[in-house]
Amino acid sequence: MTRQATAARLIVQALEAEGVEYVFGIPGEENIHFVDALRDSSIRYILVRHEQGAAFMAEIYGRLTGKAGVASATLGPGAINLQLGVADATTNSTPVVAITAQVGLDRIYKESHQVVDLVSLFRPITKWAELAPAAEALPEMIRKAFKTAQTERPGAVYLAIPEDVESARAPSDLRPLPVNVVRPHDPSPSQIARAADVLATARRPIVLAGHGATRAGASQALVRFSERLGLPVATTFNGKGVFPDDHRHALGAVGFMRHDYVNFGFDEADVLISVGYELQEFDPIKINPLRDKKIIHIHGFPAEVDDHYPVAVGVQGDISRSLHALGDAVHRRFEMNGTGEKIRRMLREELEQGRSEDGFPLSPRRVVADVREAMGREDIVLADTGAVKMWMARMYPTYEPNTMLVSNGLSSMGFSVPGALAAKLAYPRRRVLAATGDGAFLMNSQELETAVRERVPFVVLVWVDDAYGLIEWKMDLELGRNSNITFGNPDFVMYAESFGARGYRITSADELLPTLRKALADDVVSVIAVPVDYSANLELTDKLGDLTGPF
Repeated sequence: MTRQATAARLIVQALEAEGVEYVFGIPGEENIHFVDALRDSSIRYILVRHEQGAAFMAEIYGRLTGKAGVASATLGPGAINLQLGVADATTNSTPVVAITAQVGLDRIYKESHQVVDLVSLFRPITKWAELAPAAEALPEMIRKAFKTAQTERPGAVYLAIPEDVESARAPSDLRPLPVNVVRPHDPSPSQIARAADVLATARRPIVLAGHGATRAGASQALVRFSERLGLPVATTFNGKGVFPDDHRHALGAVGFMRHDYVNFGFDEADVLISVGYELQEFDPIKINPLRDKKIIHIHGFPAEVDDHYPVAVGVQGDISRSLHALGDAVHRRFEMNGTGEKIRRMLREELEQGRSEDGFPLSPRRVVADVREAMGREDIVLADTGAVKMWMARMYPTYEPNTMLVSNGLSSMGFSVPGALAAKLAYPRRRVLAATGDGAFLMNSQELETAVRERVPFVVLVWVDDAYGLIEWKMDLELGRNSNITFGNPDFVMYAESFGARGYRITSADELLPTLRKALADDVVSVIAVPVDYSANLELTDKLGDLTGPF
């Protein structure tokens, strides 16, 4: 009689064929065969402390590598706990494959213990969601899952594996399907010609680079395009680093809640060349309020429809090839005006101001300046959602793609600590820092134990203000008062040490930079608690509100 393999082993073989290195998750009663099969594989199972952390880890791993991160959970509550990170991945255009258990086919059709229609729950937040009906379907379904997750526009997919399918025998001749990769294609020559015609009569075009340009590896092509045509370049928060902030054409990042310095560059523009930009990164009404700019949309897929984003020409294809082709087709060079230099100077002056501020608690500018001083060009910072993101994303100079990460599609709180673990796994030779508010930190701080146990070193910098600082900022700005935003905190040093991590408490402004350098050099899991004075929040928005253009 022919020996048969288990379906669980077949799943693991299919994951190995896809090049999976890590599975992030928590086992349950209904997927023990899958977890057991991983023991004899090349895949490292990262046992986490909450399924939300597993999903965020898979997301950041997928974002940094371009290969789908894999998150695993049991059925019911375990699967539902994955959903925030799965939705975050889809809205941030990041490849993730989420695999959970489900009740057996013998009772899924009726009221029964832990029965929830998981496929219906996941379908609105994924590119594809399905239940595996039999072991024979697994090779095709897993290949489809990875192909769907990783193909532009990338996102999350979901597979539910019934417990009787997972534990079943599978025919011995079943094998994982060969991996086929979708190759990039050249842009249409006619669309390149149309885009060149728009630029031929343009007065002040500006480039907006988004997350898609980072995913496409288009940084060098973007620099070449900007230099060849003499064009200023701004990025979205998610696109930070795809164009180096120390380049003479850099305008910084757009995405702040008020009219920031970089917005004045868009005010003067008549043509917007968006490169890998996706509308969920930043509302186009903020940069095209009058709908009067001609838009050239360069991406691997068509633009979303929006009243404030009327595309004059859509160039669909490989982004680097499209930029090279358009650069070759435009026979003129634009002169940089004084606006770009003034924007860059104002950002530099704000960072320099931060370096000299010695008050305690620390100003946000001082924290950003010291983090930038401590980190190398290729080191990775994750800025969690909240006031931290606003200060880091607009002020932190970024020089390489994917070295300053935010959640800007869904703007989920709590992603930075589990994300930092995944970032260190993806780039073990780079130093990794999670910058997070105290509110976001405690949402997934349990993953400190995972990092200590798995010996994955990174530094967590907790901005402490005992409140949900961004909400306080917004309330004060729009209502003139605030409520229900303050809370108490544990002793963060003792809290870190209780997990086996190192803890540091900053008690003066001049302590932060040397503490950052020590923690980063020690190559262990560390938590630094830095009290922050957010009175600078309203000062900044008041200052920006008083700015007038043109520059």
